[in-house]
Amino acid sequence: MTDDNYISLFDSTLRDGAQTQGVDFTAADKIAISKALDCLGLDYVEGGWPGSNPTDDAFFAELPELENARMVAFGMTRRPGRSAANDPGLAALVNAKVPVVCMVGKASDFHVEVVLGIERDENLAMIRESTAHLAAHKDEVLFDAEHFFDGYISDPGYAMDCLKAAHEAGARWIVLCDTNGGTLPDQIGRIVEKVTAEIPGNHIAIHCHNDTENAVANSLVAVKAGARQIQGALNGLGERCGNANLVSLIPTLVLKTPWKIGVSEAGLRELTRVSRLLDERLNRAPNRHAAYVGDSAFAHKGGLHAAAVEKDSRTYEHVDPALVGNRRHIVVSDQAGRSSILARFRDLDIDVDVADDRLSALIETVKAREFEGYAYDGAEASFELLARRALGEVPRYFKLSRFRIMDDRRWNARGELVTESEATVTIVAGGAPRMEVATGNGPVNALDNAIRKALLPLYPQLEDMRLVDYKVRILTPQSGTAAITRVMIESADQAGRRWTTVGVSPNIIDASFNALHDGITWKLMQEGAEVPGPAS
Repeated sequence: MTDDNYISLFDSTLRDGAQTQGVDFTAADKIAISKALDCLGLDYVEGGWPGSNPTDDAFFAELPELENARMVAFGMTRRPGRSAANDPGLAALVNAKVPVVCMVGKASDFHVEVVLGIERDENLAMIRESTAHLAAHKDEVLFDAEHFFDGYISDPGYAMDCLKAAHEAGARWIVLCDTNGGTLPDQIGRIVEKVTAEIPGNHIAIHCHNDTENAVANSLVAVKAGARQIQGALNGLGERCGNANLVSLIPTLVLKTPWKIGVSEAGLRELTRVSRLLDERLNRAPNRHAAYVGDSAFAHKGGLHAAAVEKDSRTYEHVDPALVGNRRHIVVSDQAGRSSILARFRDLDIDVDVADDRLSALIETVKAREFEGYAYDGAEASFELLARRALGEVPRYFKLSRFRIMDDRRWNARGELVTESEATVTIVAGGAPRMEVATGNGPVNALDNAIRKALLPLYPQLEDMRLVDYKVRILTPQSGTAAITRVMIESADQAGRRWTTVGVSPNIIDASFNALHDGITWKLMQEGAEVPGPAS
């Protein structure tokens, strides 16, 4: 777009975000994530670096079709001493079946002289020749000016020469990179203003890292100073402390600034889902406290705040959570009052009269159980079961008669030290006792496997349920190994549901069973499972 009020959005999750410690995308992950990014309405999706690794090669060999975004391949300027036409890295970019390429090059005198060990003029020639070569083969070329802000502070003239070399050779976007994340907002603003005085702002992009927790602020300041493209990653992924978080930037730009972006109202409502899809692909729990999309972003705990929000959401909410695909949570805790419970009931579609005596009893039960160590503000599935049980609405799908756990630590025939867990459970379900034995990776996994083994013939709905997170907290550390423990288990299924349950006991396995029992029961209740016979 040519509108000077339009801010282009460039996502680098699949390349820059893949440098996050512990993140390892597969080609299938990249395809799924790029499609999700496309549905948001972003302008560019950077797919990776063709020729650098088998995963990126597999992805670029089977690129997904995108409706909104343009797929980008990443690479670098030609090597010193080579011509652009004979450089294998540039050849991989030319051969990539994408309309846009992003090429990184040095824009810092220190990095040119010390890291590359070449003359400054040779670096300018590398930028100029590489840009011209790619511009002859692709619709758009982006020049990623690495370490630009450090370079500008050290030698403004040379840093600008690097940008001008790319711009004059045909680069569509010049990307100003705060590569080590150390530049502060006031510096970003002053420098971007000086850059846009020499190169039009509609050719200037900003790419910030988050090492001072300022990447989002720096990006917004750069736009105010004239830049017209923001680069970042979903959920702030990236090496070290991450990149500018597009999940925070997108709703901020749409809901709080006069600038326009390609994300529509419908796309904005997909934001929470896409953020959590990324975490699901990475097999990690979403950040509860993430701005806009976290479970706690619109959570209100206790009487005063909850009561005020019930009267008018603007008292403690800066935007309507539905705009970003999230929802309000009136969490239940030992600070809970009648208004908190009623609000939570509305979220759960539980219809109860405000004068119902069972409501008062439930409030007292919540407070008593939290005094014992239960935490319902982080385990909403367990609270729903507690509430529905108080109202007599939860079927008794099964009853545990007993379980036994054994751990066997031994040397196997290969001389390797192995530890195996085995669980035996006796469950009454379908009017008859069922005993099953299962092994697992640790006692909780073995117990879960044995319970599921006993129940699956009666409840095939449990086939797609899986445990995705397990947390233990010691509530009474002064008691040493006899301490009371709280276990929270997060589960998920193929329908995209995630739910958390809680158990408390001096015995960690018993606490785990309590949380497992709630998790299975909640799943069966959501599926509308019928009890096949008396379970007692």
